[in-house]
Amino acid sequence: MRGRRKSMVGRVTSNRMDKTVVVVVERLKRHPLYKKVIRVRRKFKAHDADNACQIGDMVRIVESRPLSKEKRWVVEEILESAVERVEP
Repeated sequence: MRGRRKSMVGRVTSNRMDKTVVVVVERLKRHPLYKKVIRVRRKFKAHDADNACQIGDMVRIVESRPLSKEKRWVVEEILESAVERVEP
């Protein structure tokens, strides 16, 4: 990897595009005035070269050069498969 790239962990919510997945990253943020903890969600489009990700997978994404109009992230690894998570 060149330099320090940002990385995030999120859950795949859509894989209907070819070689692209939508990843929702959730984080906790404290309100500046009221000090209440708020859950903030953000969607990122990430490149999935092998079309390996399924809906519900937990993945790590890292930033990269712009690959398309909205795609600036690449799936680095699948941390938890949705198939493994569903089984009891």
